[in-house]
Amino acid sequence: DIIRNSGSNLLAIINDILDFSKIESGKFELELQPFNLQTCLENCLDLMSTRAIAKPIYLSYILDPDVPHHLMGDVTRFQQIMLNLLGNAVKFTNRGDVSLWVQKVPTATGDGDQVCLRFAILDTGIGIPAQQMTRLFQPFSQGDASTSRRYGGTGLGLVISKRLVELMGGKLWVESGGIMAGQFPQEMSPDPPK
Repeated sequence: DIIRNSGSNLLAIINDILDFSKIESGKFELELQPFNLQTCLENCLDLMSTRAIAKPIYLSYILDPDVPHHLMGDVTRFQQIMLNLLGNAVKFTNRGDVSLWVQKVPTATGDGDQVCLRFAILDTGIGIPAQQMTRLFQPFSQGDASTSRRYGGTGLGLVISKRLVELMGGKLWVESGGIMAGQFPQEMSPDPPK
């Protein structure tokens, strides 16, 4: 188990560094394929459920009724972002709940072929002091030095997620109280069910 966990952790670090260097060099391309948003989100929550149950944390999501279920976009990178954000919320929450809320918001262009979605992750975790929020999106940086010792991680997950969201034409931010939110407007367009 120790060897398997160490190998998995090392692989995750290597993948983060490779993703980061591809994004930084401008050689990163997003794929465009149809996917079901609800299925994708449920898969992400399923992957987090074991860690959440062990704490115990109540894990839930709300998908507003006007959010389209069938989209076109890079499902692999979208899942990577969601798993990273949900994983951080679960990691830094010892009790209570982690919730994902998805809502449709107006697009800046008003283009009917595109949809803008807001994803907000709310948790009852330890929170982030205001003076440390600016460090969250800096490479190899975490809230403070004790965070990496206690919780692990490379300090690349949020940086990669932010850059991926920006490549999709959206933005990722954190608000007071630890609310992590993001909007994905351009690369995610409604796709009629087939």
